Amino acid sequence: MAAAFLLMASALLPVPLRSGELVEIRLVIGGERLPLLLEDSAASRDFLEMLPLRVTLRDYNGTEKIGDLPGRLSTQGAPAGYEPAAGDVALYAPWGNIALFYRDFPWSAGLVRLGRLQCGAERLAAMSGEFTAVFERAE
Repeated sequence: MAAAFLLMASALLPVPLRSGELVEIRLVIGGERLPLLLEDSAASRDFLEMLPLRVTLRDYNGTEKIGDLPGRLSTQGAPAGYEPAAGDVALYAPWGNIALFYRDFPWSAGLVRLGRLQCGAERLAAMSGEFTAVFERAE
């Protein structure tokens, strides 16, 4: 019985997006708090150090919301790029900005995945014009 409980409970735990520890933070838009899991990477650790962080986001290419960061994130150990999916939060290294994808997109050089929204990608798609988002630590 205990083994069955542990098996069911482990299914509820977040599965690592990559090897390493995941850190839960929140994205706050329009008063709604959306859980976001950061991967363990040099870029994500730099991003975590910036929190809490207020960013003005705007639409880009009908696929993602982008915003400027107050500083550069390390790309040490990052792959040359990747294929983002709806819900992914990434750094676009050439511009140094953050990208929150609400649609899947083809493989792109310079993208470094920081983490993934656990829900709410469709909420991003519904946001129009420029809007403010806050990234904060989960408590």
